[in-house]
Parts: sequence; structure tokens; C-alpha cells
Amino acid sequence: MSGQIEAVLPFWFDRPDDEALDIASEVRRSGLGALWIGEMATYDSVALATAVGHRTPGLRLKIGPMAIGVRSPVSIALAVSSVAALTGSGVDVALGASSPTIVSGWHDRDWAQSAIRMQETISSLRAILAGERSDHDGRHVRTHGFRLRRPVPDARICVAAFGPVMTRVAARQADEVVVNLVPPERVSVVHAIIAAEASAAGRPAPRLVVWLVAALDPGPEARVQLASQLGVYLASPGYGEMFCELGFADLVQRARGGARRSELAAGIPDELLACVCALGTRKELADRISAYFDAGADVVAVVPSTAEDPAGRAVLTAAAESFCS
Repeated sequence: MSGQIEAVLPFWFDRPDDEALDIASEVRRSGLGALWIGEMATYDSVALATAVGHRTPGLRLKIGPMAIGVRSPVSIALAVSSVAALTGSGVDVALGASSPTIVSGWHDRDWAQSAIRMQETISSLRAILAGERSDHDGRHVRTHGFRLRRPVPDARICVAAFGPVMTRVAARQADEVVVNLVPPERVSVVHAIIAAEASAAGRPAPRLVVWLVAALDPGPEARVQLASQLGVYLASPGYGEMFCELGFADLVQRARGGARRSELAAGIPDELLACVCALGTRKELADRISAYFDAGADVVAVVPSTAEDPAGRAVLTAAAESFCS
């Protein structure tokens, strides 16, 4: 077993938005390798990444996943270049299809055919980050004449992959592949697909990253926090199918039938949390993280619960001391 530990800024419904900066400080203090900075309904990820970069100099920042149906390759490249230039931090970028609710519902953009859009976005974005002038005519992505004043050729491109089609795209084009809320058994399957697809494309396999929600000795408040967040994913494409395979089809049906998040959260059993999270003592956390490395993960990115652990200090420290010392 060998692998790297990183961290992810969580978006807990029951916590203040600015806790994100305190969590970032704890990630830097603990010595973890990098921090993933996404966006939901709080801060813009680029603005937050800039603030984090100033708060935590020297910490590598991974912005995203950014929804490819919402941001163009030029806007993504500008985001990466801007954060890198304004903070002096190393910056990578993650891309994702997101969900129909966000792309179509929130932004009035087309969510369909995301795999083809991803292929075209990566191809165009990689050239722009390298300093080339944009020149791409695809079915969904078209851009001409733009060139970054501050190229970022060493920025890695990561793809959030859920489902076989997007996983194949990621294996053939991305530098990293990230999966979220999955058991170790699913990681083994994804690892095998990535290896086979990358080999067929004649390239090295990208690194496989697992986002893993973690809580040290969780009590009732922490479990409520985790269940509330997990309820958001029950109806989402890809996630719902996986939860059905794990034996929780009734929850998925209720979610897709329009049940409120609070109702869904109240019905999420500890068994489901145990399937896709790391919960328990320091040893249990370390054993759980090791299981993901053994299944093929190159990186485990800890998503710290903070309901009973301010800024995730205890769980981030436990992960760092177990794997980074």
C-alpha cells in the first residue's frame, strides 16, 4: 500500500460559509499534499481559491470540479492562470459534468452529451494552458484566437468520472480521475477500467483520486451532518444507480420522486454511511483509508466532517499522522 493524502473543502449545510478558510488553514498545518476547492451555493471557487492561496502559502490548490456545461475552456484557463498568478500557488483544475439540476436548472445550459463535451473541453483547455492560441471547432466547444498572458503548462487536468462513458474519457485524456462517495470495491472496478482504457490509448494511466468523507469518533451531530449532505446525491445520475447497487434503491426512488432532502436524510441508515465514508477511531480511519489504497487509489482526499470537530482539525491531523509522517 502506498498513496498520497489530500483534502477537500466540504460544503456542509449546517456550518458557516467562512469555515472554509479555517479548514484550509488546518490542511496547511497538517501537511497534507493539496486542497480541492469546489463550488456549490456558497463561494465562487476561483474567488475562494484566491483567498485560500493567500491564507495558506505553499499549499497546492485544485480548483473544481468545474461544470463543463457552464464554463468554457477559456474561462477555465483564465481561472487557473489567475489563481496561480495572484497567489503564487501551484494550481490544478478539475472538470465535471455536474448535474441537470445545476447545469440546466440553475444556469439554463445544455447538460446532455457531456462525454463528448468533456473530450473537446480537455483538448482545447490543455492547449490553452500550454500557452497556445485557441483554435478548436468541435460539436460543443468552439474557440479561436485566445492566448493566456500567463500560461500554466504544469497544471494537471482532473476529471470527475461517474459512469463508464465518462470514466473512459477520463482514462484516455485526463491527468487524474476523481470519484466521490464510493466503497473500495467500486474503486477496484474503476481502477481496472482506467488501466485498460489508458493502455488501449497508448498512454500511462492517470492517477485515481478518491474523495472520502471522514469523521473521527462521530456522534449524533456528525452523523446528521453526513446524512444531510448525502441526501443531495441520492437522485443524481450515476450516484443513484450506485446506491441502488449497494442495496438502497428505496432511498433513490424516494429522492427521484421528489422527497425533500430533510426527509431523505432522516431515512439514511448508518449502513449507507459506513459504505461510502470513513468513520470511527484513528485506527479505523487508517484502516479504511488503507482499504482504498489497496483497491487502487493513488490519492485519498479527505472530506472532513466539522459538526463536532471544528475546522476538521482532529480528523485531518489523524489522517496526516497516519500516512504523511
